Parts: sequence; C-alpha cells; structure tokens
Amino acid sequence: MFPLIIRIALVLAIFFLIDWYSFQAFKTVFPNQVWVKVLFWIFSVSVYIFVTYGFLFFDRSSNNNINLGRMVSLLVLSLIPKLIILGLMFGEDIIRFLTGTFQSVTGTREGDFLPDRRKFISQTALALSAIPFLGILHGVLVGKYRYRVMNHTLEFDDLPEEFDGFTITQISDIHSGSFDDKKKLEYGVDLINQQESDVILFTGDLVNNHAGEMEPWVDTFKKLQAPMGKYSILGNHDYGDYMSWPSKEAKEANLNRLADIQKELGFQLLRNENVKLQKPARNGAEGATASIDLIGVENWGKGFAQYGDLGKAVSNLSEQSFKILMSHDPSHFDEEVKNFSQLIHLTLSGHTHGMQFGIEIPGFIKWSPASYRYPKWAGLYQELGRYLHVNRGFGFLAFPGRVGIWPEITVLKLKKK
Repeated sequence: MFPLIIRIALVLAIFFLIDWYSFQAFKTVFPNQVWVKVLFWIFSVSVYIFVTYGFLFFDRSSNNNINLGRMVSLLVLSLIPKLIILGLMFGEDIIRFLTGTFQSVTGTREGDFLPDRRKFISQTALALSAIPFLGILHGVLVGKYRYRVMNHTLEFDDLPEEFDGFTITQISDIHSGSFDDKKKLEYGVDLINQQESDVILFTGDLVNNHAGEMEPWVDTFKKLQAPMGKYSILGNHDYGDYMSWPSKEAKEANLNRLADIQKELGFQLLRNENVKLQKPARNGAEGATASIDLIGVENWGKGFAQYGDLGKAVSNLSEQSFKILMSHDPSHFDEEVKNFSQLIHLTLSGHTHGMQFGIEIPGFIKWSPASYRYPKWAGLYQELGRYLHVNRGFGFLAFPGRVGIWPEITVLKLKKK
C-alpha cells in the first residue's frame, strides 16, 4: 500500500492533468479572452475546494444527504465534460508528437518540434463536452423528478382465472433522504394512484441510511391507495449498514422505527414471510376463494448483506400455488430464485437505479454502466419459465439527478393464457 501522502499527491496530479488539458482547449479557442481563462480556473478551483472540504469533514454518523448530493453533483458536473476534452486533446498531442518526430527524422521540420494546436480540435472538444454538461445539468434540475409509467402484460398458464387482469404497481428505491422538492414528489405519488392498480408493491430502500429521513414525507406517501393492499420489503440501505451508530442498540432501534413508519404509511412489511391475496372463487361453494401467494424476503444480494431466507419465506406454501416474490436485489434471481425448488412465477426487484445514467431508445439501444455489474439491471427478463422485473427506482441516491434513466412507476398486468 502506498503511504497516504503519496496517494493524495497522485490524485492531485491526475486532477491537475485533467484540468491542464481542458485549459489548453479554452486557451486555443479563446486566445485573447483573459476573462474566459480566469473564469475556468475560478470554477475548477472552487469546485475542488468545496468538494475537498465536504469530504474531509463528512460525518458518517450524520444524516445530511442533501449536502453530500451537492458535492457529488458539482464534482460530476465539473469532471465528466473535462474527461471528454482530455480524450480529444491527448489524442491530438499524440498526433502532434508523431508529426514532430517524423519531420525531425526527415529533415522537413520548420519551427518548434511540436506543431501548433489546431483550433478545430479544441472547438470540437468544447462542443462535445457541452453535451454531457447540459445533460448532467438537466438530470439534476429536471431528470430526477421526471417520472414515467412503464406497462407490462405477463401471461401465465397456471394463473388462477379469478386473477386474470390483476394489476400490480411496483415502486422501488424511494430513498427519501434525498428528496428536495415536495411539489414534484406529490406529483409522483398522485401518478402512482392514477394507475388504480389492485395492489402496490414497494421493493425496498425507503431511506438512504436513517429512518428519520422518511419523517417529513410520511403524510405524502400515506396518500397511496390500493384496494387489495400495500406491501413492502427492506432494501440494503434500510438496515443502516452504511452509517456509523453510537451502539448496536441504536442501530436496532432505527430499524424498528423504520418498520413502524412502514405501518404508518399503510404498508405491510414482509420479512422472510408471505401473505395470500384472495378473491372470491368464480365456480365454487359460497365463501370459497382463489388466491395467489405474495412472498417478501429481506435483502439478499451478491456482494451485499444476505439477510433474506427464501426457504423460510415459502416454508408453509403449497408447491403448486402461484407465487410472486419481492426481493430487492436482482442478483438474488440468478443466484437462487430461478433455480429454486419451488416455481416462483414472478420476481420483483429494484436496487440498481440503472445507475441513474444511461441511454434507452426502445427497439434500438438500452445501455447503462449498471449493465457491467448486473446482467439484469432494468426492465423485464424471462428465464427458465420465470419472470424478473427490475424497477429503475422512484428516487435517487448520492448523485442528485438522473440522466437518461428516469424514475419509474411500473404497472404489471397478469393474464391467464
């Protein structure tokens, strides 16, 4: 391991290199505008001072998610466009070096060893860097509350006929500690209710770290309505594992408070257990019912805490029943669910957020950095006769924005083949 001072020096050298190359583009395009160059350095240095100060004094026992988000957004807004410039300017320098070497060897060189920078390359670099800059700015100001409804219809041979046309609204990853606009949040909650689904299922991460983050938004989310109930599970952030606590008891009290808040919201929290969703039987004795089993497990993720116990959650269920599973992390599907001894017809997950960044054009492209970590990172998947749906998340975390991957409300309609 390198000593801390060497690691700090290395990071500073990398940031200086990025800024120096970016500055070359501005200097070439605006050779006589001193104010542009001064403004560039004022912006860059100010961002680094603010971010450095924030991280040096960041307290993991604190619940200040808004300030953390501001630090991350400033760093991303400053760094990503500069990386675009770096790529083009460094590429131009390689060509300049090879050209200068060739001219020196052939004796055709006139003037300095390195040819002058071409203004066109610098203009192109600045123009291209403006695309992610504006995209990130839009994601922070608009994209994080740009809710969209995704509809899917799923057909099953063994769905009880009473549930033909049954609708589910799935939401996931609320991350209430990140919200900063009540009006826009209320619009999202109203949009969920407008779907008029039979049930609302929430697949985890109500908060970022602390149960208190949800306190200001209880009245807002209490407005969610579904005639056959609202059910929820825990996500990896709900346990408080990413926050420093004064004691084990304080951490446990926080989780208990979170469970109480779920009740206040009208959600039935399922922790490695199940409930039956019932409807009157169409062809049977008076009082007879048809049912499907709704299963909820605690968080189970590859590379994350594995509190979930699927065997326990289904221990009292018939192998022939129709089953819907709520499991926060989609890696659980590949690692255990799809090969589980009992057929689980539909699994609902979240967790990935689609990294809150990507490109999705239906029928053409679907990409996010999340795809390098999670093979099943967003949308609907089918494997071994079982469905998995991964919700892109209702809220946002760390980076207070969404670029190309918008907050999602999913509506699933179940049909009998």
